[in-house]
Amino acid sequence: MSTGAALPESLLSKLISAQQVSRHDWNVGRPLVFTNGVFDVLHRGHVVYLAVARTLGATLLVGVNTDASARRLGKGVGRPVNREQDRALVIAALQSVSLVTLFDESTPCELIQRCRPDVYVKGGDYDMEVLEESRLVRSWGGRSLTIPLVDGYSSSTLLQRLHDAGPALSDDSVES
Repeated sequence: MSTGAALPESLLSKLISAQQVSRHDWNVGRPLVFTNGVFDVLHRGHVVYLAVARTLGATLLVGVNTDASARRLGKGVGRPVNREQDRALVIAALQSVSLVTLFDESTPCELIQRCRPDVYVKGGDYDMEVLEESRLVRSWGGRSLTIPLVDGYSSSTLLQRLHDAGPALSDDSVES
């Protein structure tokens, strides 16, 4: 991941591969909370959601959809806006997040099987009862729950507002 600037080890150490998820000692840092998402255009709703998720355990592992996986979700033309490495890095920079990994599958079930979290969380717009991830986590006695959304915040809404603003957001009208 070339960024033009050296990344601090404190940040790099939070990024782990799917293979490292398999080798990691998940008996340390329990209870383990797992969540996943595209996290395309980070906003207040994401930050609050992840902070609340962290309060449910000692460790928060976030699975971030790869670009290909995100496109298969049908988020819209041109999505994701930010590349997978950039999205993972931004999520890793949050204090509430312990570790971040990318996944390319349509669901994070393989990752969940590898780390066996105590708690699986999603945003309040999900029906946990229909998710395979919930059934999997509950099969070993874990919990599966939703965290309420922060009203008025979504990546899609933010991108639409930026699109609608169009020329009003030109370099001449924006102060640094």
